[in-house]
Amino acid sequence: MKPLITFVLLSLCLLPIIFVLVNSRSFSIDYKNNCFRKDGKPFQYISGSIHYSRIPREYWKDRLLKMYMTGLNAIQVYVPWNFHETLQGVFNFAGDRDLEYFLNLANQTGLLVILRPGPYICAEWEMGGLPAWLLQKPNIILRSADTEYLKATSVWFGVLLTKMRPWLYQNGGNIISVQVENEYGSYFACDYNYMRHLHNLFRLFLGEDVILFTTDGNTDKEMICGTLEGLYATIDFGTDTNITAAFIRQRRFEPKGPLVNSEFYTGWLDHWGDKHASVDTVKVSKMLGEMLSMGASVNMYMFEGGTNFGYWNGADHDTRFRSVVTSYDYNAPLSEAGDPTDKLLAIRDVIKNFRDIPVGPMPPATPKFAYGFVTLQKVGNISSLLDTLSPQGPVQSQYPLTFEEIKQYYGSMLYRTTLPRNVPEPTPLISPLNGIHDRAYVSVNGVYKGLMERDTALVMNVTGQQGDQLDIIVENMGRVNFGSYINDNKGLLGNLILGNDVLTDWSIYPLDIDTAVANGWLQAGHSGSGMEAGDGPMIYSGTLKPTGLAWDTFVKLNGWTKGQVWVNGVNLGRYWPQRGPQQTLYVPGPFLSATQPNNITVLELERAPSHRRILFMDRPQFFLNHSGWSVS
Repeated sequence: MKPLITFVLLSLCLLPIIFVLVNSRSFSIDYKNNCFRKDGKPFQYISGSIHYSRIPREYWKDRLLKMYMTGLNAIQVYVPWNFHETLQGVFNFAGDRDLEYFLNLANQTGLLVILRPGPYICAEWEMGGLPAWLLQKPNIILRSADTEYLKATSVWFGVLLTKMRPWLYQNGGNIISVQVENEYGSYFACDYNYMRHLHNLFRLFLGEDVILFTTDGNTDKEMICGTLEGLYATIDFGTDTNITAAFIRQRRFEPKGPLVNSEFYTGWLDHWGDKHASVDTVKVSKMLGEMLSMGASVNMYMFEGGTNFGYWNGADHDTRFRSVVTSYDYNAPLSEAGDPTDKLLAIRDVIKNFRDIPVGPMPPATPKFAYGFVTLQKVGNISSLLDTLSPQGPVQSQYPLTFEEIKQYYGSMLYRTTLPRNVPEPTPLISPLNGIHDRAYVSVNGVYKGLMERDTALVMNVTGQQGDQLDIIVENMGRVNFGSYINDNKGLLGNLILGNDVLTDWSIYPLDIDTAVANGWLQAGHSGSGMEAGDGPMIYSGTLKPTGLAWDTFVKLNGWTKGQVWVNGVNLGRYWPQRGPQQTLYVPGPFLSATQPNNITVLELERAPSHRRILFMDRPQFFLNHSGWSVS
């Protein structure tokens, strides 16, 4: 009994000491001396962006260690709302979504965290991180003081920010600052009531001590609409910008305090059909040195980009819809596969001039292996597999319904009706209001006829007899993540017209291909009877034999047209080699088995090559232009 009493008394004596130790931690803005202060001392952060949602959990520690060994003292992290609340009211923070585990790894590595919880994040991520179920409210004004939107964001932040509060630096964690919204000045709404609501929410859940800040582009309009009193205003710009002019603009909105470039662009994104983007290493390193010499705190966007696995890529819409590719390599200092590049080494040489670099070797690139060719077998076309892919059956509707109305937010859906009359001569099938979101694969009586595409191909010719089955498989290519078009519903958004007839009486099949693949229901010979030859959406499968290795690799689909690939039930993302620039899909080693057969599933949407082979390579490949290739 006496030892227990002694232990309790000792614990009570230590509590004030622990309290003092925790509360002696502080991170603040010194407006008099134009700097941050960490535990009372001037502090300049040198940070890099990393997205846990784009990297397998097994590789988080490796990437963070490489960033630390480069000389970074902080990382910047987006939190995609739709990654954690894909279905309304169902919150997922497990496995690859375990944000607190990621924060803990960063803390153990010695990295501070700049948290960017949105609710909108852009990031070339599906719908800018906003969950698609918000669009079930047809007139909702996203990123505004719209009542339904504020209600949803308040619930989300009640969950997320409550989890984040113990991770604030002053509470013993490693989060030094938190961004409110994201580049709000670039959005049309310019709704200060919305920003005030968010400000109040963040203070409610995070307290009064944490630094809250905004980030906006380098224009007056963006800074005017994106900033708010009580939130520290920072700016973002890349190597094509005059540093002095940009920071003068920040000073106009934030006269005192540290200079901050919250997104210094080390590279850029790719859309399908683009030339592969790159930013010159010499320009990046030179400009980084100049900003650090001015005492500015800098975050490099991106430091590692990672991969848009599954359906998580975003899209832009300026003059037309442009979907972002699967790779988010971003020409960043760490490659998509987490390998150090010459750009990383140049950046490390710059950082050496401003702070001590950790002693020790840079962790090496993860090992890669060329596993060779795998020949796939046809499982069947989509129509022959509906019992497997849409076990709940179709939704009946006189007119087309959107993905959001059906509550199928990602992937593809099948719209089925019949021809209302004989059409012996080629007759135009038209989407008069540009309602194909985003690509539609059309067949009559199971025979593929061609495709329609948002903004670019809204008419195609059809022939057939009255009563013939018309199937239209519509693919969601990723929702717009930036600008005024983020209310980006998917599917058939309006009526289709055949000649002079409005098509009605639709059977709409949600296609849950991911569940079917994960459960092994789509292996050749296991399901489906539709083995007929032909183009159009088809599923193929095969096996990569075990080699005793589970190393990173890259799959190339030479001769294939467009589709999706799964390895052991994991959705690697989209391929589209004919449009490019991306020619290979990254396959992280943890997705493979060294000892068991690895199941490969391919959804080819247009046309498979006669050889039906795919190739596993030891390096990625991007098509630069008509005269060259880029191999990382």
